[in-house]
Amino acid sequence: MLLSRSDVAALLSLDECIDAVEQAFKAHAEGRSMAPGVLGVHAKDGGFHIKAAGLELSRPYFAAKVNGNFFHNRERFGLPNIQGLIVLCDAENGSPLAVLDSIEITILRTGAATAVAAKYLAREDAKTVAICGCGNQGRVSLRALTRVRHIEQVYAFDTDHEQAARYAEELSNELQLAVTAVRDLPEAAGKSDVIITCTPSKQPFLRQSEVAPGAFIAAVGADNETKQELDPHLLATSKVVVDSLEQCAAIGDLKLALQLGLMTRAEVHAELGEVIAGRKPGRASRDEVIVFDSTGTALQDVAAAAIVYERAVRNGQGFHLDFAG
Repeated sequence: MLLSRSDVAALLSLDECIDAVEQAFKAHAEGRSMAPGVLGVHAKDGGFHIKAAGLELSRPYFAAKVNGNFFHNRERFGLPNIQGLIVLCDAENGSPLAVLDSIEITILRTGAATAVAAKYLAREDAKTVAICGCGNQGRVSLRALTRVRHIEQVYAFDTDHEQAARYAEELSNELQLAVTAVRDLPEAAGKSDVIITCTPSKQPFLRQSEVAPGAFIAAVGADNETKQELDPHLLATSKVVVDSLEQCAAIGDLKLALQLGLMTRAEVHAELGEVIAGRKPGRASRDEVIVFDSTGTALQDVAAAAIVYERAVRNGQGFHLDFAG
């Protein structure tokens, strides 16, 4: 079954994706998954990554995603900055089931992970948010966050202030929130209960001194070994929860803190699935700063792709091709 981006968008809602991602993390913590793996290949002005994992859902599924990340695409070629495909297979016999465009799933499942982490790690009375990076991921992150917390004030920051202004206007109207475009990220971060960073930055820009007590930080942008959003001292002085310890140690914000000897793997509090499954505690006090290092795992891709595939089968959608024919 071949499914386009528009097919995926019609078959998968953000709320469904949030639920699926939460259950995927929990299943992994309970040993009901094939451990996620990642391979990165650098290219001029960008790179590729391959992420793969399996989950026992209504049936055993395996998915592998190949994404190209080229962050000058939109301005240079009029193309999405992130493009790719997901191959979904039957994990019992290896049969290919579907090939799906990955853009919509990548955007939704990443925002979904932020919402799930906030559900377990942000203060229940969190109302103020700083969004750093006002592209597609900044948009879906805020939409997802509003599903789990009652947000009242949003500060939108981007190195392109015009983009931040467009974001503020669009999301204010869509979500009926007070969204303000700002030029001073440290000031906005210091006033925020939740901080979401979703940029392609290769240099740390959010520091310990800029974060208020009790803040929850979702660091989304670092998904290869060249990227970094958070100052490593911020991680070293916070409670750190990761989506995948192995993956974050290799390509996440955690990597630099480990390399500098500021913390060890043993000092990472938990994987998110362990908190969801009740194997590790979440927030212990109002004042502790919690960082969620979100590199994006294929567990999320499997869970989302399975929903799309099963719904397409029920609806008789998709173009069918027999590769073995």
